[in-house]
Amino acid sequence: MKTRSLSLAVSPEIGKVSAELITPDNPICIMTLAHGAGAGMNHEFMVSISKSLAEKKIATLRFNFPFMENQKRRPDSPALAHKTIEVAIKKAHELFPSLPVFVSGKSFGGRMSSQYLATQPAADVKGIIFLGFPLHQPGKPSVERAEHLKSIVVPMLFLQGTKDTLASNELIEKVCASLHLATLITIEGANHAFKAGKQDLMPILTDSTTSWVDKQIIVRMYWTRKKCKSKRWCSR
Repeated sequence: MKTRSLSLAVSPEIGKVSAELITPDNPICIMTLAHGAGAGMNHEFMVSISKSLAEKKIATLRFNFPFMENQKRRPDSPALAHKTIEVAIKKAHELFPSLPVFVSGKSFGGRMSSQYLATQPAADVKGIIFLGFPLHQPGKPSVERAEHLKSIVVPMLFLQGTKDTLASNELIEKVCASLHLATLITIEGANHAFKAGKQDLMPILTDSTTSWVDKQIIVRMYWTRKKCKSKRWCSR
């Protein structure tokens, strides 16, 4: 496992943000990992899941949003967050041009990543993983924040705690059931921070993510081979 500090140039006006790449030996894919609204890329949860995924042969590219990089409390506008995610995806392709790229995010990071993919159906990513999708404000159940998910054309994995106050069980199940590309895995007793008493939930998160990613890669390989066989040629 190798760790490398990087910087991502968001734009001439915004400047650069910090990033960190964790690469295992012989990675099966590269995953961008966007942080939530309340803590940056170096939060204990973000670092821990990156290292745990590396043990499963998944490389991760964590990065800060500009507001966190500049120590501001208010999260960036969607447009700026989307631009940062776009730069991170491009960097992932640059670093590992032969590997499939997935995107993921904790809460705000996942929501912004999905908004970006909803407006960029041609983006070269193989799927998105939500580490606690923030479906609504605490105590204000609604599904309006999920409307854009209908426009996403890649597989989606939702990892949700049953005690997440930002996504009631009933509503997140309803949302995922309406999306034919969505897979929902609920974690009993976990809150939005994926805490459930003294339980260590990291193995559940990483095992669930790895199993799902493996499936997407296998499906991708199957269709690539089928296409090549039908056309009697293949570019790769």
